[in-house]
Amino acid sequence: MQNRSIAALAGAVLSGALAGVITAPPAAAADKPAMEKCYGVAKAGYNDCAAGPGTSCAGTSARDYQGNAWKLVKKGTCTSIRTPVGAGSLTPVER
Repeated sequence: MQNRSIAALAGAVLSGALAGVITAPPAAAADKPAMEKCYGVAKAGYNDCAAGPGTSCAGTSARDYQGNAWKLVKKGTCTSIRTPVGAGSLTPVER
């Protein structure tokens, strides 16, 4: 009888531990700030991805502050970024 109690207790402890591992988010993900796309703030060749016609993905923007090239920035900061040609934008801009 004692072996059954020990086995049941061990099973319960293991189940609880596994449930905590499965449902808990990774610590790194919890520390990561929310990000958003910010157009017109990337230097030539330093955009994050999909900079429109003539570019294919990260690092392919042709000129500084290209209006259809975006860079990931901390959420809520995009429009406060100032460049020599204007502020950052949450949508593509004509430049």
